[in-house]
Amino acid sequence: MAVILITGPLFSGKRSTAKALLHWTDEELAQNAVRDAQELAAGCADLDALAQELAQKPVVIVTEVGGGVVPADPDERAAREAAGRLSCLLAERAETVIRVFCGIPTILKGGIAP
Repeated sequence: MAVILITGPLFSGKRSTAKALLHWTDEELAQNAVRDAQELAAGCADLDALAQELAQKPVVIVTEVGGGVVPADPDERAAREAAGRLSCLLAERAETVIRVFCGIPTILKGGIAP
């Protein structure tokens, strides 16, 4: 199964969208999806290897963290940049990329079979 990347702002409905599109329960989502993948990027020495590892999962959910006020703390800025770079690397590898905003999914790449 090729990876499906689901991204969007915090509390935008990413998990609900994944469950609805894939007809999964909470338990199936917990077993088959990597949630909050952006948190894995902070301090990661090899984002390409991390993206390759995550791309082996059926679903990866990433919260967009690049919008809004730029943090004054250099470590927070670096973590935010790493999260954005990881999202780009995952999108390259994903068969399907979906952005969820206000609970509305928009397919940016690929598609979902019914």
